Amino acid sequence: MADVIKTLVAANELELQELVNHLQSYLIKNNTTWLEKNFNLIYQTSFEYDSLLELQNYCSDIISKKPEKIFNSLNFSSIPEKILISLIQNDNLKMNEVQVWKHVLKWGLDQNPGLPSDPESFSLEDFSILKDTLQHCIPLIKFDDFTSKEFLENVFPYREILPEKLFIDLLKLFLDHDHKPIDQPELEETEEIKPKTQISEKIETESTNVPTAEPQIFNEIRTTHTTVINSNIITIEHARLISEWINRLDVNASYEFRLIYRGSVNGFDSLMFRAACQNQARTVTIIKVKNSDEILGGYNPSVWKSNNSNYDTTYDSFIFSFNKNQGIENHILSRVRNSKFAISNHNGRGPSFGDGDLILRGSFGFNNCLCKRASYDKPIRKSDMKFSVEEFEVFQIV
Repeated sequence: MADVIKTLVAANELELQELVNHLQSYLIKNNTTWLEKNFNLIYQTSFEYDSLLELQNYCSDIISKKPEKIFNSLNFSSIPEKILISLIQNDNLKMNEVQVWKHVLKWGLDQNPGLPSDPESFSLEDFSILKDTLQHCIPLIKFDDFTSKEFLENVFPYREILPEKLFIDLLKLFLDHDHKPIDQPELEETEEIKPKTQISEKIETESTNVPTAEPQIFNEIRTTHTTVINSNIITIEHARLISEWINRLDVNASYEFRLIYRGSVNGFDSLMFRAACQNQARTVTIIKVKNSDEILGGYNPSVWKSNNSNYDTTYDSFIFSFNKNQGIENHILSRVRNSKFAISNHNGRGPSFGDGDLILRGSFGFNNCLCKRASYDKPIRKSDMKFSVEEFEVFQIV
């Protein structure tokens, strides 16, 4: 059959159109198995010459009706990018979009055999290589056809290869419309927190709408009684003490702790946090360290940003730590010392303070977090070792 293809090409160059048409018909009618096995060659040859219309139509029909013949072929990894793009762009392609994405990823990985097969093992350079390889394919994937589960399992691990704006838009799409956490606990009602030295406590019930520009993942916390705070990590006593630190012991102030983010509900990832909490001011972050009794946290009086501006200046931020099995009097409070590095707004970080003082990075569950004194007046952990996050919560102070 290879000789027939050579003859076909020669006939085309000699403009022997009658022979060209005969050879195309002969191949399609009598040698479909061979054509499918050698689809890459046939596709490239047919689209190289405008006169090979029968073979071009045959290839387009195969792509539409039997995409698995191409995607699952032994030669799939060797097809040119042009063919892959034509596959993705084919509106008649009879294949689930998430399957298309998986094949595109496979093709990209096969172009770079030195890359690990597991994205968890990727370095930043590995992600950059794959991103460059698939830069013309990614914009063609219909990610909005994915379910939130498909997005989480098949796209999220490769989030670093997506354009940042696309990824943020997809986060908003899936968290706003499809994201329904399984067994999500009903958020309890909580009290307005005041310094414990105040004689009477005012109880308020307030309903606040989340701004439409933000993902609709925030759960409203309302005040109803004096013994509960909606937290899986700290108690009302912790919250009262934190209130005093915020207000520097001003007994006339009162605060409500409004939950706006919870890792077990909304995700343990820096980009998810940034998308959800961007421009949220006056927040307290509470962190439960995995496999430890440690509770860490910090107060940011400014807004969280996602512009990769690295650091924000504040004079009233602080970080702290408690031990879950000890009284709240056994705490460490550390106020900002170098205000220029008070808040870290790097896009690759979650809620982070100082130049290493309390940093949550990437996916918080994989020993990506650390506490090492640099910009605050004292360390809040005894160890400089990296740690993982079991749970974390962000409260807005109102």
